Amino acid sequence: MPAETPADGEPEHLVIAVVRTGGIAGLRRRWRAEPPPAQTPQWKTLVDRCPWNDDPENPPGDDMPGADRYVWTIHVRVNATERDEQLEQVVPDSHLRGPWRDLVDAVRDADAGRGVDARG
Repeated sequence: MPAETPADGEPEHLVIAVVRTGGIAGLRRRWRAEPPPAQTPQWKTLVDRCPWNDDPENPPGDDMPGADRYVWTIHVRVNATERDEQLEQVVPDSHLRGPWRDLVDAVRDADAGRGVDARG
């Protein structure tokens, strides 16, 4: 049964893109997930658990600054007939945990073998 939004009854289309930059070699790597409608509710749950409104530059707890660390850019686009929504957050590697880690790992697993490397 396809995922449906309560408001319009149309299936949602969800696209999640993750870009990792930084590291010693400065490589940029991209992953993308575009789940079929039957899997959209599970993916939407992963997306909704992430703290999109938090300030990643001032997260609670400690932050160990350092050179050559990764930075993760996570972008989500939700398309439905009545509404479109886009979310984006930049997460330092030291804060990629909990729901952010779960979402990034799911996208990487879904895109296994297709991630694109490029000099960034």
